[in-house]
Amino acid sequence: MNTNFRVERAQLSDLAQLVALERATFNYSCISRRSFKQVIESQHNFCWVVRAGKELAGYAIAFTRRNSNLWRLYSIAVALNFRGLGVGNLLMNEILDTAKRHAAKGLSLEVKSDNKAAIHWYQNCGFETVDLLPDYYDDGSDGFKMRLTFYPESQ
Repeated sequence: MNTNFRVERAQLSDLAQLVALERATFNYSCISRRSFKQVIESQHNFCWVVRAGKELAGYAIAFTRRNSNLWRLYSIAVALNFRGLGVGNLLMNEILDTAKRHAAKGLSLEVKSDNKAAIHWYQNCGFETVDLLPDYYDDGSDGFKMRLTFYPESQ
């Protein structure tokens, strides 16, 4: 397996692979082809991909908000055959570096409350759980809101 990974902004030519990875990763609240296209074409939101040769190893989407310096990590997914190889960390580092370069003060995200592996990983990345979101997901499951603050509020 090629593990020479490249992180770059997603292109419209990535749409088919992004949708396929989304459907293979999530069985709820899947991002549509149209929504991926809108994010890729947006100047204010970000979609990154990790490539291993021509294969799509993972993607991440982050949203910025008007009048807010808190970014939202909307989605992150790693292809099954690339899990455990650092793809998620590459994506997270890209998100954090880009957000900081754009003067964001932090990131927020939502995660299913029963997704222990993701919660643990986010905690290792510095995120803290700040709220319970009852019945948050399409399938009726609860979520957690998590937040990572780059700079203390006093600065």
